[in-house]
Amino acid sequence: MTTSPSEVSGPRPARPGRAAVVGTGLIGGSLGLALRARGWHVTGRDADPGRAGEALAVGALDAVGSDPAAEITFVATPLGATVEEVRAVLGQAGFASDAVVTDVAGVKAPVTSAVEDPRFVGGHPMAGSEQVGLSGADPDLFVGATWVLTPTDATVPEGFSRLRQVISSLGAEVVALSPEQHDALVAVVSHVPHLTAATLMNLADRMAVDHAVLLRLAAGGFRDMTRVAAGSPDIWPDVCTENAEAIVSTLDALLADLAAMRDRVVAGDRGALLDVLGRAASARRSLPSRAVRPERLAEFRIPVPDRTGVMAEIVTLASNLGLNISDLEIAHSAEGDRGVVILVIDAEATERLQKALEALGYRSVARQLG
Repeated sequence: MTTSPSEVSGPRPARPGRAAVVGTGLIGGSLGLALRARGWHVTGRDADPGRAGEALAVGALDAVGSDPAAEITFVATPLGATVEEVRAVLGQAGFASDAVVTDVAGVKAPVTSAVEDPRFVGGHPMAGSEQVGLSGADPDLFVGATWVLTPTDATVPEGFSRLRQVISSLGAEVVALSPEQHDALVAVVSHVPHLTAATLMNLADRMAVDHAVLLRLAAGGFRDMTRVAAGSPDIWPDVCTENAEAIVSTLDALLADLAAMRDRVVAGDRGALLDVLGRAASARRSLPSRAVRPERLAEFRIPVPDRTGVMAEIVTLASNLGLNISDLEIAHSAEGDRGVVILVIDAEATERLQKALEALGYRSVARQLG
């Protein structure tokens, strides 16, 4: 068990150690580059030994192979291989009881339900590139990106805290969601947008057969909307299979809205068109900008019972309120069955978080830092 320092003054840098990467494509290669740039020793392997050798050659790895001594392992394989690889890492001889394993798959509920080990925390970095494979690896890929973690009742708080700290050190903003909530939400903001972009791109490509000039007319808006269609198609059959229910539900809602838009155009209903387009423009302008670390922070100390699920409950509550956790610690009492969860958040959100915690039965003490 870890003990929190008496004073928390803001995010602490992650202490470099030993890390491992399974899968050395775009995400795995970028992880290796980013971790090594911050002083980590990174060992990695790939189903294609040649690609692992390339990762070593470009500086994404210190060594090729497995590392049972790694304190954090990132499984960056396609979704279909994730569960098998996570289990393989957890089953390594000599693998430490306090080590952490995470993955990067775009669907979380099937993975977390299949791996019920307290050392595993599901993850999904919302980052990518039109470039495919190791050639697109970039140590800055995660800077400013949102990285979802999906703790469960089995998650060890110290492992979650350490993983969150390491991911934050890569420049990402960590959001905690339940696996089921993650899958429902990414269907709206990731999966269906990709399928829509691919469909529109294919429509334009078909029309270009009869109108050779069409793709030359593709201006910024079309290029922005279809940019994600240039990504690797290999991951999407597994994603569509494993998250079919949420994807189909979102596609149905999109089709209904497109049908309504079609009706407005057919009817020449200028008022309705202005209304729906105006609401869309307002919503788009209101999208959160990439989070910047607030200068004014507040420290929350939340006494909690020493039971499973407490950490997952509190961090997912903060995420549901739209709060960025700048720092997180867990202090366990040497006696008794209680502890203290310590969060550092934007001071302006103090009252909102306190009320939400009270509604769940948690009393907290907050103080502004700095």
